[in-house]
Amino acid sequence: MTKAELIEEVSRVVEMTRKDSEVIVEAIFDSIVRSLRTGDKIEIRGFGSFRTRQRQPRVGRNPKTGTRVEVPSKRIPYFKPSKELKDLVNHAAQAAASAGDAASAAGEHPAF
Repeated sequence: MTKAELIEEVSRVVEMTRKDSEVIVEAIFDSIVRSLRTGDKIEIRGFGSFRTRQRQPRVGRNPKTGTRVEVPSKRIPYFKPSKELKDLVNHAAQAAASAGDAASAAGEHPAF
């Protein structure tokens, strides 16, 4: 799903204009980025948490020339899904797989 598709989905579900939905989605993303920049952790119950991790400096190689390159330390964003989200994703995958198994046993093609 792209950002534009997310905005369309919010617009449809909440019955708002696309412009208002875009403002809401942008505000949420901006809030997450702002919190991560200051080192805060964002926790959304039932979905997951966002935080930053520190990467140590290291020596890398330029893939084109093979020369050594010093890579400085940096903070990277990290997302950890909640148990509920993992269960929902796995339950949906299992349900689709069992529906596909039932359809193939009946000689039908699974619906996509």
